Amino acid sequence: MVEIGEQAPDFTLHADGDREISLSDYKGKNIVLYFYPKDMTPGCTTEACDFRDQSRLFEELNTAVLGVSPDSAERHDKFVAKHGLSFPLLADEDLEAAKRYGVWQLKKNFGKEYMGIVRSTFIINKDFNVVKEWRNVRVKNHVDEVRSYIEENLL
Repeated sequence: MVEIGEQAPDFTLHADGDREISLSDYKGKNIVLYFYPKDMTPGCTTEACDFRDQSRLFEELNTAVLGVSPDSAERHDKFVAKHGLSFPLLADEDLEAAKRYGVWQLKKNFGKEYMGIVRSTFIINKDFNVVKEWRNVRVKNHVDEVRSYIEENLL
């Protein structure tokens, strides 16, 4: 599992728009890397739309936003089109990135245990170091917290 202060584990994944994206493609920018469980679900849609609504502010902060879930790139295409998302969604179908970042974990819901993505956000600075993480994210006001952290610590 990645720790604050460590180099960000690099990966290359398929993305919406029939492209491949590597995390290292964004070296030299700040990166908001957020992991979410599933496209088209209420919490994940709210989170994606919150990032979309502030995408211009993140651009002004020299910060790329990347969303990652186990969904396919084709499903991401539908999610992006339906909600007009302005940042890449990466398809981590083999859970390569999720496991490297320690977000694929045992979860409990209504007394049942299963493996799944724990909603988490990582901030990676221009030097490619992980400088902040949020795990078990609550969606409400989360994007504001992320933006504030970048404004206060990475400019």
